Amino acid sequence: MKMKFKKLLAGTGIALALATGAFAQDKTTVGFVYVGPVGDGGWTYEHDKGRQAVEAHFGDAVETVFVESVPEGPDAERVITQMALQGADLIFTTSFGYMDATINVAERFPDVKFEHATGYKTADNVAIYNARFYEGRAIQGHIAGQMTQSNIVGYIGSYPIPEVIQGINSAFIHAREVNPDVEFRVVWAYTWFDPAKEAEAATVLIEQGADVILQHTDSTAPQAAAQAAGNVVTFGQASDMSEFAPFPRVSSIIDDWAPYYVARTQAVIDGTWESSDTWDGIPQGMVSIGEITEAVPAEVKASAEAMIEAIRAGEYHPFTGPLNRQDGSVWLAEGETASDGDLLGMNFYVEGLTGDIPQ
Repeated sequence: MKMKFKKLLAGTGIALALATGAFAQDKTTVGFVYVGPVGDGGWTYEHDKGRQAVEAHFGDAVETVFVESVPEGPDAERVITQMALQGADLIFTTSFGYMDATINVAERFPDVKFEHATGYKTADNVAIYNARFYEGRAIQGHIAGQMTQSNIVGYIGSYPIPEVIQGINSAFIHAREVNPDVEFRVVWAYTWFDPAKEAEAATVLIEQGADVILQHTDSTAPQAAAQAAGNVVTFGQASDMSEFAPFPRVSSIIDDWAPYYVARTQAVIDGTWESSDTWDGIPQGMVSIGEITEAVPAEVKASAEAMIEAIRAGEYHPFTGPLNRQDGSVWLAEGETASDGDLLGMNFYVEGLTGDIPQ
């Protein structure tokens, strides 16, 4: 059973009203806070599929609630607080910018369990979880480097945070590995979900000569812009975005949150929930690669699939030396792999990328 909060604009914030005064007391209530609409076709869409999986798994034993399109900042703290006040037992906050809001609310509600996606702050009642998106970016880069005709790959970044920088570096490393002439051009959209800004960023990159577009934003607008251009390759972000297959979307990174959401809900029900730090990827199934379409040459598809299997088997790490930083200084020696600590704090481009990371 689900309940969607009603959102009412009140002044500059979001006020919340419920059809009932509180959640059902005989059920475990699990809340979800989303940065975009559930119909975004990408990031939020996949998180909501995870919520639906919780409903399907637990049936009437669990009630789920969600609020979509919640801006990062004060509005997020109000929404999370309201969920806790209404009796939620477990709350998933699914955007990086909800981090401080989650921590603040958790301090006031020690009996509520909180799970924050993609952040780094924990507490006794706050766990964090993330996916190794850079593994999927390696596959995208491998394909992109062999699909580009102009040797210009455009990349739409959301915010200059380590998660996004990891993806840019990983995609570039693997594109350059198969195409030494490829260059990346990065446009920062400063949004997770804004179709107009995302479309504008894609258009700018296409006008600059990019014939492959990668994105770390949530909507399908870049796919539509590429489709309108007619000769530009894209990759689905966070979800399959298969409505744009077989071209321009030739593959995708898919985030599968459902098993994690089910397991963490079960832990709350069992009374075994503990604060934890989860960072899973292709081997665990939290990240998968969508269908590689027939628009990709057979030999490129085969080599991409071989890389997927090597990552899944733990035989290949996308950040394996020798690798240098953008300034030419050594980062990883021959055969050395990046530590999780290095990746979680990544604030530099690798050698070969041009431009500066905004501070």
